Amino acid sequence: MNPTPERTRFDEMTWEEIRDLDRSSAVVILPVGAIEAHGPHLPLGTDTVIAEGMAREAAARLRAEGRATLTLPAVWTTSAGFADAFPGTVGVAPSTVTRLLSEVVASLARHGFKTLAIANAHLDPEHLASLQAVVDDAPDGVRIAFPNLVRRRHVERLGDEFATGACHAGRFEGSLVRAERPDLFRDEEAASLEPNPASLSVAIGRGDRTFEQAGGPRAYFGWPADATVEEGRVLVAELGAILAEAVLEMTSEETAR
Repeated sequence: MNPTPERTRFDEMTWEEIRDLDRSSAVVILPVGAIEAHGPHLPLGTDTVIAEGMAREAAARLRAEGRATLTLPAVWTTSAGFADAFPGTVGVAPSTVTRLLSEVVASLARHGFKTLAIANAHLDPEHLASLQAVVDDAPDGVRIAFPNLVRRRHVERLGDEFATGACHAGRFEGSLVRAERPDLFRDEEAASLEPNPASLSVAIGRGDRTFEQAGGPRAYFGWPADATVEEGRVLVAELGAILAEAVLEMTSEETAR
């Protein structure tokens, strides 16, 4: 089979098409989101929508570099403690997340896949720690690219609101949903919301563990009324670039050894 298959969705391929791939060089991308409250104007699956867009953009960039990519269906089962009090939020223990994803990685490794990338858009601290544990405990010979978006070098690329830390269901995420799934963006509700500049990153630093403690009684932070399609398109491309660069950096370092 051609090293860059026509189909790029893992679940849309047949087992024989997977068998005939050069699995040792293919990049498997796993989008990871959540089901949690995102204000009165964004869907519970906002993080999953964003992760899927990030994965798509990264895959396109990697294919342009000659890398075969396969994208798995998104995983949304994760810890969501900050939003746990809001109806609709579905959360599991952080250890469950680590075990689930570690077993997914191990299964892929058994079939010869050696390079994975996590397209993550859920920034709950416990969730991020769960993903890092998966990376740290990867099987021998398997490498996993996981750019943590809260690291400064990534924060600086994702816009002014993201840099303030007041970016849950605000302009940042609202713009991404407007670009990716405009049918899920509640325009009237967003337009009616007052800005909430309370910073989640500051709240996390002082030990807050819920949106209410952090100053978000309606599960939103930032400037939701300012979300635009145009900004969303720029942001999803930047997220894809961050993930693709992480993969290329990781694989080039491995080659240089």
